[in-house]
Amino acid sequence: MKTIQFLQTSPEQLADLISNGVKTELQQLKEELLSKNANDEILTRDQTAELLKINLSTLWAWTNKGKVKAYGISGSRRYYKRSEILDALQELKR
Repeated sequence: MKTIQFLQTSPEQLADLISNGVKTELQQLKEELLSKNANDEILTRDQTAELLKINLSTLWAWTNKGKVKAYGISGSRRYYKRSEILDALQELKR
């Protein structure tokens, strides 16, 4: 963290320092969130099967075997996280 000396700093300079610091922090946070959330898209069963180039019965079998993780929201609906699917692909390739 940068140390700032406030003695001999005008109110305008202080406001600029704070504004620039906040802008920098917000930009870093934005970049971090974008990089983390880029692959956290929620996919339906059909979208997941299409992404993996498999049929729904194979997706069901992989889910039951724990190869991919599904999230249930209501009843029989299942959803998958893109990032976890991509991670599972890396594991399946090994």
